[in-house]
Amino acid sequence: MTEEVQAAVLPEHIKREIDHWIAKYPADFKQSAVIPALHIVQEQMGGYLTPELMAAVADYLEMPRVAVLEVASFYSMYDLKPVGRHKICVCTNVSCALKNSGKVIEHLEKRLNIKLGETTADGKFTIKSVECLGACVGAPMFQIGKEYYEHLTPEKIDTILDNLK
Repeated sequence: MTEEVQAAVLPEHIKREIDHWIAKYPADFKQSAVIPALHIVQEQMGGYLTPELMAAVADYLEMPRVAVLEVASFYSMYDLKPVGRHKICVCTNVSCALKNSGKVIEHLEKRLNIKLGETTADGKFTIKSVECLGACVGAPMFQIGKEYYEHLTPEKIDTILDNLK
């Protein structure tokens, strides 16, 4: 990717944020910043990672493009296709599963009239199953944006959804 194309894909303010993370690693290990770089790009460039964005990150970090794709496709925190304005990440790992996270998903599917992995027609909500979010004591739980919601019940879920803009 030429510098002109990369500049069009990754604006300077994003490169500065990535540089902040690159500086935390030895000079010859800049690829170690791939996880925060993908977070920055996804958050600021539309909510999901396009092939062009991943290629630009790979080129900027001087690493193979396939390595960036491997990271982005391995972790559930990254999205490779458009998601709703409110991505509801439902923990389905052991503690939450034992506390009925399946019922949380069922309620969300019924309430939003979509299935797991889908986005509402208005683009407002996406339901996604994720591995442990580290809030086992609050099971069942989900994350929307940067907020954790714990000890979920159908009534609590409805209140949360009703209060989202």
